[in-house]
Order: sequence, then structure tokens, then C-alpha cells
Amino acid sequence: MAERQVAVRQTELADTIVRAPFAGVAISKDAQPGEMVSPISAGGGFTRTGICTIVDMRSLEIEVDVNESYINRVTAEQRVTATLDAYPDWSIPASVIAIIPAADRQKATVLVRIGFDALDPRILPDMGVKVAFLETQDATTRAEGPGPILVPMAAVRQQNGQSGVLVVAQDTVERRAVRTGDTMGDRIEILAGLSEGERIVVDGPPDLVDGDRVTFQ
Repeated sequence: MAERQVAVRQTELADTIVRAPFAGVAISKDAQPGEMVSPISAGGGFTRTGICTIVDMRSLEIEVDVNESYINRVTAEQRVTATLDAYPDWSIPASVIAIIPAADRQKATVLVRIGFDALDPRILPDMGVKVAFLETQDATTRAEGPGPILVPMAAVRQQNGQSGVLVVAQDTVERRAVRTGDTMGDRIEILAGLSEGERIVVDGPPDLVDGDRVTFQ
């Protein structure tokens, strides 16, 4: 009987030690000293069901909602370029981990998980990020026809309510009206008005107009 009582007390003592389910970094402390904690809800009482939030910094990934009209262009292990809002000039190589086999009926989107090729201390949880899926065309796709034309959103300029781009011809620019489609990350699809291979202005001055001369650096 004494041995059983010792075992009960040892179990009670072990219950006072909270062990993390995995190694990580505590990013928030939810409970205060003296509060009661429990793994289950106490039915409206003052017992907390969480002590802190832990993040495994080695498992950071991106979750992005892709319009279901374009999910057929996304494939497993497809190359992706990610850009953090905090570091807009830093292009992070990544790839598609998985496409969740379920659609959100309210938003008409499908969730896609994207993994970084290499983690960096600058990448933090809950950061804002934009992704661009890189087109992959095999022989079958090329036989069916050219893929969509995607240009940086900064290249599309609005004038009198109409979208257009500045196409470089020789050493001058020509404004070309275009019809745009959906956006994919920081790029936008051009449905009409632009041909594949044409050179356009992306980061030119805002007062650049049709007929202005340009130089390349």
C-alpha cells in the first residue's frame, strides 16, 4: 500500500511538469503564474487550456489560396518564387509541397502548401508574403500552344480608365492597350494586346509617355 501511495505522489509530481510536444521557440505566453491549466476546457471556468504558443522554426512554410480557375496550372514540386513584404527585393526560391484536395466554396479557392528551399533567420511566422508560380511547360504543353503571358503588375499602367503597357521598339516606347486577366502573386495575366517576347517597361518614370526615347543600362 505504501508503494502504491508513493507511485500516486510521483504521478502527481510528474503532472506539475509541462513538456513541449516538440522542440521550438515560444512566441507567446498565455498563462500567468498561479492560474489553473488543463488540457481540456473547464466548462466556462477560469482554467486555461493553453500555456504558450510554440513554433518549430524548421518547419515554416507558406499557405496560399489559389483561385480554382487556375489550380490546374499548379502541380506538385512546381517551382515558386516568394517575396516577403518586409524584404520586397529578396526573391526566395520555393516549391509546391502539396495541393489540398478540397475547395473553399465561399472563396472559390484551393489551399496550396509551399515549402522554402532553404530557411533563413529573416523568415518569421505570420509574415506577409507574395508568391509567383513559375510556368513549367513540357513537350505536350508546348504542342497544345503557348502558355499565358504574365507580366509584373508594375508594368501595367492606367490611363483614362484603360490598362496599357509601354512596349520598347528600337529606342522609343509605344503605349499599347491591353486586356488583363487574373493576378498570380506579383504578376498579372495579359489576355490581349501583347505578344510573347516583346520588351516592356517595368520600373520606368511615371511621366514616361508614348514616343519617349529610352536607353538600356
